[in-house]
Amino acid sequence: MFRLTKFLSEIDNPTAVGVRRDPPGPVVIWNLIRRCNLTCKHCYAISADKDFPGELSLEEIFAVMDDLKAFRVPALILSGGEPLLRPDIYRISRQAKTMGFYAGLSTNGTLIDETRIDEIADIGYDYVGVSIDGMRETHDKFRRLEGAFEKSMQGVRLCREKGLKVGLRFTMTQDNAAELGDMLDLLDQEDIDRFYFSHLNYAGRGNHNRKDDAIFQMTRHAMDTLFERCLEGIRKGEAKEFVTGNNDADGVYLLKWIEKNYPDHAAHMRAKLVQWGGNASGVNVANIDNVGEVHPDTMWWHYGLGNVKDRPFSEIWQDTSDPLMAGLKSRPRPLKGRCAVCQHVDICGGNTRVRADQITGDPWAEDPACYLDDDEIGLTGSDAGERVAMTPFSASRKAG
Repeated sequence: MFRLTKFLSEIDNPTAVGVRRDPPGPVVIWNLIRRCNLTCKHCYAISADKDFPGELSLEEIFAVMDDLKAFRVPALILSGGEPLLRPDIYRISRQAKTMGFYAGLSTNGTLIDETRIDEIADIGYDYVGVSIDGMRETHDKFRRLEGAFEKSMQGVRLCREKGLKVGLRFTMTQDNAAELGDMLDLLDQEDIDRFYFSHLNYAGRGNHNRKDDAIFQMTRHAMDTLFERCLEGIRKGEAKEFVTGNNDADGVYLLKWIEKNYPDHAAHMRAKLVQWGGNASGVNVANIDNVGEVHPDTMWWHYGLGNVKDRPFSEIWQDTSDPLMAGLKSRPRPLKGRCAVCQHVDICGGNTRVRADQITGDPWAEDPACYLDDDEIGLTGSDAGERVAMTPFSASRKAG
């Protein structure tokens, strides 16, 4: 996760550069249930409106939470499927808050209505994130349900009226990229606290729709738009938070934007970005799925590390006998191709590895969704030749 507002605030109010410090335990995104009332086009969990066997019981969940707390996990993001379909979601949520976890609810928002909002507000989630894929017609098409947009936005409004911090999550593809500006206007119109911009990741149903991923120039335009709108809001004194995810090249692209528009701040920005360090899958971000399987993050559902029914999460997470976990926890990671010779790998950390794994079968191959051109990452002619030899599926690209 790339906290854009935090970094752009450094332009006018720079803070001291510190050493990189990992939190004591990872943030755990927990898919408590796979069932969902929607069948969204890019769902990484490939959910459906049916029960799935083998899901963790309430007692098993509480036992895992005890282990997570002892392991110093700071935050739980309760997700699905649609977590509000789980009958004991409120008991789980209350227990998380009682134990002192930061508790977020990740939902499609359609089930947040007048019958549920009081209990949701009473729990006091630290954050409620609602997925919105564009304006009304586009969102309903993505969600495959007419009226989904209005239901989700009503859920957002109810949360806001109850004083909950609420945000929109927007996954960009070629089908909805043109509506990014409208989405940012919606953020202002509805007085929403946070905007999470997600690049499409090749996992689950998103992997099946890889051809719909936004082209590189579209991605660059979207990032320019976010930078400008975020900085404008900061200078107006707005409290809105902008975050991006699933493409840690965003940090390097921000540096290039700063070099162009605020060159006097480039050295400081680079130092702050190196302190951040990029992709945290397998280190500071973890996933537990509905049946208890642990994954390096939510996009690695095809790769299990172990099950909390058999071993505590704390043991699974520290076990580097697994080659993927050993590589993810390495600094630097054992990268190949253009990622291995990139001059800014200390910023992005090699980016999310799941795309390379899905396309090539090698998690350490160069990231096929890095939208930076060869000049921007410092590749020379000899470097480019070496990269092509190592990763024959790739082609050199230049930004237009």
